[in-house]
Amino acid sequence: MTATTGAAGPGWLRGPLRPFRSSQYRLLAGSLTMSLFASGVWIIAIVWQVIAMDGGPSELSFVSAAMAGGMLVTALLGGVLADRIPQRRILLVVAATRTLAVGLVTALALTELLDLWHLAAVSLLIGAGNGFTYPAYSALLPSILPTGDLMAANGVESMLRPTIMQAAGPAVASTLIAAWSPGAALLVVTLLEALGVVFLLALRPVPLRSDRPAGTSHPVRGTLVDLRDGFLYMARTPWLLATLLYASLLILLIMGPIEVLVPFAIKDRAGGGPGAHALVLGAFGVGGAIGALGMAALRMPRRYLTIMNLFWGLGCLPLALVGFATHPWLIAVALFVVGICFSAPMVIWGTLLQRRVPAHMLGRVSSLDFFVSLIFMPLSMAIAGPVSAALGLRSTFALAGLLPAVIAVLAIVLARMPRDELAHPLDVVPDPASQPQQPDDEQDAGPLEQGQQLALDRSGD
Repeated sequence: MTATTGAAGPGWLRGPLRPFRSSQYRLLAGSLTMSLFASGVWIIAIVWQVIAMDGGPSELSFVSAAMAGGMLVTALLGGVLADRIPQRRILLVVAATRTLAVGLVTALALTELLDLWHLAAVSLLIGAGNGFTYPAYSALLPSILPTGDLMAANGVESMLRPTIMQAAGPAVASTLIAAWSPGAALLVVTLLEALGVVFLLALRPVPLRSDRPAGTSHPVRGTLVDLRDGFLYMARTPWLLATLLYASLLILLIMGPIEVLVPFAIKDRAGGGPGAHALVLGAFGVGGAIGALGMAALRMPRRYLTIMNLFWGLGCLPLALVGFATHPWLIAVALFVVGICFSAPMVIWGTLLQRRVPAHMLGRVSSLDFFVSLIFMPLSMAIAGPVSAALGLRSTFALAGLLPAVIAVLAIVLARMPRDELAHPLDVVPDPASQPQQPDDEQDAGPLEQGQQLALDRSGD
């Protein structure tokens, strides 16, 4: 057994770029890039479209809440379907539906026939689609890539989110809105979504990795059983349960301060304005991209559970300095470090799920992870203001910076993660020569684990 490092092939395909040897992955990554780009443009376009319709904070909150509600409703169901239906089919249906919905809003905006309820309805639909997309993408990736390329692929995804969705998308949207109108930005969203559909259409059908013969249970009863089994698997898997509980508390502690209180720290304590706020957010995004790419270039660490949780916990320490900072650049540096330390272990986490969770459970477990984020992120934002009013800005950021490290240590010790990670090493993966040979030299399909090939859903896509 030797580690897969991507040594074969041209030099530029080594390290974090090695998954791009697969034409299947190139198509999937192209679709993901278009979707993230569209999301980044949509985030800004929707704000200014509401403002152009004489809407205020309440109207914008209504539209934003519709998207969050849609994701919350479908997150768990999305995981069940990702384990029952070929994931490419789910991604394609969601992307096509999203394209049509955004196209309708664009047409209404350009003809000045758009109402607020149109925006809310499409936001609800987009949010519901996102609840299906995340678990389907997570479950599809191990089906098209060799095990040794998963960490690099997760690094690419973690790098694309801050650079494409949080930086490039908003920048393009702002330029279009300033030069023309929010409707022009929405038109670009439609075109990007359509390009994503084209990439998915070119992706070859991928058999479903399933542990059940087709048609063995009633759909409704089977869905409820699948949900129950997903929760039971989580409850019976100490490293998974402890990490999800810790991640819940982490999100509760830090997302509100970052999203809600950082602007006030910049304005009231550091004397900055919108430009300084953009600098800080940019530093956070760039840090996230660097952390993701850096981790993707490395092998899975032997102490992967310990390092992952400590990275998250210790990486929050710079937040304790934000409440005391008197210059915007100090806040930017702190958020830059937090961005690195938040994104780097996300690469480990995604790879860990894909390698240790049974293939037929991966969609459900991914949806549980997604559901946890959805539940606690808005709650954190809701309580950040009242907590800051009661304790003060400095104390709130101090708690956000210090408590995650303490909770990380508790999670590691109570779940006995050091013993678990040594018993289940992930720093060594099968030699490519021992894996099933592919019909071409691009390694388009990832290897299926032993015993699962007989359970494939031969209906494909």
